[in-house]
Amino acid sequence: MNRSVLYPILLCFTVSRCLSQELLLPGGNSFDKKWLKNANYEMTCFAVSGKQMVPASSFTVKVNANTKTIGIYTVLTMLSNNEQWIDTSIADANSLKPLYRSSVNPNRTLELKYDKAITGYYFDKQAKKKHVINEASKEPFFDSYFYPYLLGSLPLNSGYRTTMKVYDYKPANSSNIKTTRVEEVRTNMYTSEMTGEHSVWQVSVFEEATGEKYEYYIDKDSRRLWKIEIQAANGQRFLLLDKELDYNPFTTTFNKEETLSLIKDGTATIEGVAFARDNENEGVLKGMAILNINKKQYAKMGTSVVLIPYTPYFKEWVSLNEKFRKKGRSLPLSKEAAACIKTTTVYDNDGHFEFTNLKPGEYLLYTEFGYVHTTTKTEVVGYTDTYINGMFQGSSANTETYKYGTNAVAGVKKIITIKKVGEKLAVKLKKTL
Repeated sequence: MNRSVLYPILLCFTVSRCLSQELLLPGGNSFDKKWLKNANYEMTCFAVSGKQMVPASSFTVKVNANTKTIGIYTVLTMLSNNEQWIDTSIADANSLKPLYRSSVNPNRTLELKYDKAITGYYFDKQAKKKHVINEASKEPFFDSYFYPYLLGSLPLNSGYRTTMKVYDYKPANSSNIKTTRVEEVRTNMYTSEMTGEHSVWQVSVFEEATGEKYEYYIDKDSRRLWKIEIQAANGQRFLLLDKELDYNPFTTTFNKEETLSLIKDGTATIEGVAFARDNENEGVLKGMAILNINKKQYAKMGTSVVLIPYTPYFKEWVSLNEKFRKKGRSLPLSKEAAACIKTTTVYDNDGHFEFTNLKPGEYLLYTEFGYVHTTTKTEVVGYTDTYINGMFQGSSANTETYKYGTNAVAGVKKIITIKKVGEKLAVKLKKTL
């Protein structure tokens, strides 16, 4: 077929497919509202460069859905300086029409009320300039911050495509209503190191307002959002991963009242000392720390020492973390369990610490501190040749041995048992290297 004839046919076919995409509107029937429900979750945001992933921020999300409104409340906390970006978007629960939007971060403050007119203000904190907003609402749209949370309620299937109009205010815009396109939906798999494999819809989205491309990984069964990949218009890439804070692998039950009583309501005392001892011996003493040969290096004043009631729950937590550590992950404690861990500090320059008000029971002590580790190194500086009756018999190496110090970290843990009420237990937290 002549290429000049084929090209118009292909062009018409492509344009026809684009024009035939469904246009999502507030009040439409495309959304399955059973998926628009209360939720609390947290994601870690990584800056991506090649194969490197650097944690950049923590992103917490709260969805509050009732019969009248659906509110999305988020806090983005920068890990480098604890700056927070706080956003709110509220929509009508029945029609999903936007009602309210606010955004507060170090660069700007934005507040919008959506009605027959869009009113509010935008304050540029850098330029110290306030823009008053009063626009006629000429066509139906979604709030730009709200629409991502609607994706999981769409009739997703392989090949699904759609478009929607979103409102995204920027002072420089000639029009704040832009098109957002769901360009492709396909089946994929998300693998969690905690909960294994999950079949997902990978939803590819392009935002005309920002020029950014998104890949949303949405669970086929629960519509949970596991992962978001972002490619910014300037080429920067980001990755958001669900922290799965609701994951509970424990088989034992945690009792806060009983556990807290172990560290608050007793009369026993632990008096301890934390120190490290270098092992720099050679010959027959190699591998042994000998009293008066290797000097003690005490934990510095102010060093933290942790006391964990070693109940079945905490024993399981330690065991699970050892397994997770092999995968480069850790299992965080709930706030209730973390509240039952007692901490103190070393109170002098000789590594002494103390815990009081303890009940009889088993406990895990842990501390970590820096010290100077002395290393012995031997180098060959020359050779001596041996001759007998003028005949060469061989060579022997001439060596010099010297010592040098390197910074090291001692991590020490010890399980101890308080056997009776009012007992005073003396403990050494010693690390030999």
